[in-house]
Amino acid sequence: MTMNSNNIGDSTGSQMYNGAPAESDRNSLALGDLGPLLLHDVHLVDNLAHFNRESVPERRPHAKGSGAFGVFRVTHDVSHYTKADLFQPGRETRMLARFSTVAGELGSPDTWRDVRGFALRFYTNEGNFDIVGNNTPVFFVRDPMKFPHFIHSQKRTADSGLRSEDMQWDFWTNNPESAHQVTYLMGPRGLPRSWRHMNGYGSHTYMWINASGERFWVKYHFHTQQGVENLSNAEAQELAGVDADFHRRDLFEAIAEGNFPKWRFSVQIMPYEEAKTYHINPFDLTKTWSHHDYPLIDVGEFELNENPENYHAQIEQAAFAPSNFVPGTGFSPDKMLLGRVFAYADAQRYRIGPNYDQLPINQPKNGAVLTYKQDGPMAYHHNGSDPTYAPNSYGKPYSDFEGTVENSWEADGEMIRAAYTLREDDDDFTQAGTLVREVYTPEEVTDLVETVADMLVKASSVVRERAFTYWKNIDTATGQKIEDAVHARV
Repeated sequence: MTMNSNNIGDSTGSQMYNGAPAESDRNSLALGDLGPLLLHDVHLVDNLAHFNRESVPERRPHAKGSGAFGVFRVTHDVSHYTKADLFQPGRETRMLARFSTVAGELGSPDTWRDVRGFALRFYTNEGNFDIVGNNTPVFFVRDPMKFPHFIHSQKRTADSGLRSEDMQWDFWTNNPESAHQVTYLMGPRGLPRSWRHMNGYGSHTYMWINASGERFWVKYHFHTQQGVENLSNAEAQELAGVDADFHRRDLFEAIAEGNFPKWRFSVQIMPYEEAKTYHINPFDLTKTWSHHDYPLIDVGEFELNENPENYHAQIEQAAFAPSNFVPGTGFSPDKMLLGRVFAYADAQRYRIGPNYDQLPINQPKNGAVLTYKQDGPMAYHHNGSDPTYAPNSYGKPYSDFEGTVENSWEADGEMIRAAYTLREDDDDFTQAGTLVREVYTPEEVTDLVETVADMLVKASSVVRERAFTYWKNIDTATGQKIEDAVHARV
């Protein structure tokens, strides 16, 4: 039975934390379909806040990972696009990178087929700047209301405590917007040989603002200079049993030996006004921008050249969040990004504590922080007996800006719960089909068919049939091969 807005008040629908009927488990409340999300969407806030508190103390997604320190060097002039200090010509900025798997727990193998987290922190002269992305340029869903549901489907069942192919494919096939990311995941990029041999992406659409106040939409790309290399299913399975920490070990040993990995940092830039009429929704996290329309622009490169001295203090307690932004940068109407701006920082408040930002690894390097936050567990830095309120009569400064903020966008319309309005070329399967037909080699498509078939034989017949249709919508020939391969196995 499909649940929708027509079943409000129906006892078969979901409920909010206070027992009242939930209006929607699929769409967040927004001001127009491209407008900002609204804080008084109590179901969204409760959904994300509860999700952030489901595990102690490891991260709920991205639990298994590691990272290293390094330096980001600007090699090209992009100052006409952004005034952010770290992107000005010649800048060198200390940074921290963390790589991870998404679904597995702390003890899970590094080489499971999964999306890899690709989180970067830059300790800039204007504060910490975090880009929290993945090794794929898209994601499974485009509304944050669906994110906890997605992660639940990738975790373990309540009865056996085992991961379930049926649960995974049931979610994916009931959410066809997942097709592009699933095609990435089932292809060679779902099994990178090492963190050093994979690309990274900011994935979301962000904003840049230059010194004149001009606004641009931007996507971040990080291309490995070691070359993209991937594992076969057999190699990944063997490594999972032989060395579950293979990727963590590879990065640490490479840096210890002086073999410092590098990534090229580039961006796609879309003029602000063009987003309004582009043929696909440029804020849809399940889509990529055409490189023909918006070619890559070089910014610089980063190199990881320093291992952590203490894994817990410097990696496990590193609190990445896209809410860490600096002047000259900003957000976009991407609903998933706006949801993550709240959820990631809140996850760190729960996981580490409300004063997580006072830990050395999370402190900005541009001087003392003046704040009106007060007390809480593990408070270390303080402002003595200064006023803890603003405004005050005792000389403690406070911010009091009024007016339009520079990293804003316009929005209007009724407060609604709805998917994005479709544009002329918006659909869930075209870009996934292009990936299969024009990017993957015939051998990689064969491997994809085998990978998907091996999973689907463990799913229920109902989910299998829906998956066959799902893949035929991506690519008719590939979908038929998957169906034939599954039937040959059952």
